[in-house]
Amino acid sequence: MSAATQGSTLRVDGLVKRFGGLLVTDHFRLEVRPGELHAIIGPNGAGKTTLINQLSGELAPHAGSIQLDGQELVGTSVQRRARMGIARSYQITSVFHEFTALQNVMLAVQGASGHNFAFWKPVLQDTDLVDPAQALLLQVGLGGQAGTRVSAMAHGARRQLELAMTLALRPRVMLLDEPMAGMSQKESEDMVRLLHTLKGRYGIVLVEHDMDAVFALADRITVMVYGKPIACGTADEIKNDPEVRRAYLGDQVEAV
Repeated sequence: MSAATQGSTLRVDGLVKRFGGLLVTDHFRLEVRPGELHAIIGPNGAGKTTLINQLSGELAPHAGSIQLDGQELVGTSVQRRARMGIARSYQITSVFHEFTALQNVMLAVQGASGHNFAFWKPVLQDTDLVDPAQALLLQVGLGGQAGTRVSAMAHGARRQLELAMTLALRPRVMLLDEPMAGMSQKESEDMVRLLHTLKGRYGIVLVEHDMDAVFALADRITVMVYGKPIACGTADEIKNDPEVRRAYLGDQVEAV
């Protein structure tokens, strides 16, 4: 590993979350290095989305620490975390289906600059918004759909648009919760190629059930079962871990 990827961008230590008497996050630990795509896998009910909700600030843990580049995030709001560099794709709530892809990304660029999300016609001529929005659409493979209304876009293209709007926040770490869900085979392949282009530029926490995508993308994988990590390693290490195979993977590794 190069010096540029040493250290830790996101560090989670001893995270605990309970719902009544149910321990959903059980002293969870996680490290995401700069530029690393770190996947979190596990069976349904393992607590993966609850973990992502705590990282983004939508849920408060009962104990533990979440640090971004050494700064404590526990106790800070979703909005504050977004400003600090933690971005979750659907944090962008001002997605207008009657607007074009370009207009939606312009809104995200405008919001990231600290301005209101009011969208007025003169803004369409504002190159400070148009140019970066067009660049983001090109980055996610939607350069040819800038003028397409969101309501007319395919499901996979809308997920790519969400990524463009997330990137407008200039994140240090992106939280992606099942980005391939509901996609066709081709759409999933397109998303894998897109995420490959983002690796190394951003820290990425990926929760995903598509094991082909996980093994193709992840630098490291943490396996979560009953709210706790049971293994962390490279794709090959996870595939060959006996405890992981018993607890989760089973025969899924035969197809990869």
